[in-house]
Amino acid sequence: MSPPAGTVTVDDRDECPALAVLRRVGDKWSVVVLALLVRRSHGFNELDRSIEGLSRRMLTRTLRSLERDGLIDRTVHGTKSPRVDYAITDLGRTLCSHVSALGSWAAAHKSDLDAAQASFDAKTAA
Repeated sequence: MSPPAGTVTVDDRDECPALAVLRRVGDKWSVVVLALLVRRSHGFNELDRSIEGLSRRMLTRTLRSLERDGLIDRTVHGTKSPRVDYAITDLGRTLCSHVSALGSWAAAHKSDLDAAQASFDAKTAA
């Protein structure tokens, strides 16, 4: 990651290719949904039951966003009562490997982050 030269403008920020991806993985539910789908495909109701605290409306929005980004595929099975399955794409799988690495880094450095935050809080409270 190379820093921009000089002042960072709004256009610089908006044109940053990483920003959209960071927004996606930084939202509350996308990584949770991807973590389930990286194991195997799931139907909508199965995802709904598998993620506590996620409303059906937010699940729908999250799935649509992930599908729009090409990270998951949506397949409608035209049976008597239609079933929709969601599966991770190859692109989504590559993202998951990087998110997993970030998670590993966070776990390895949790105590360092906690100590830095405690030190900062102690300095600013004084």
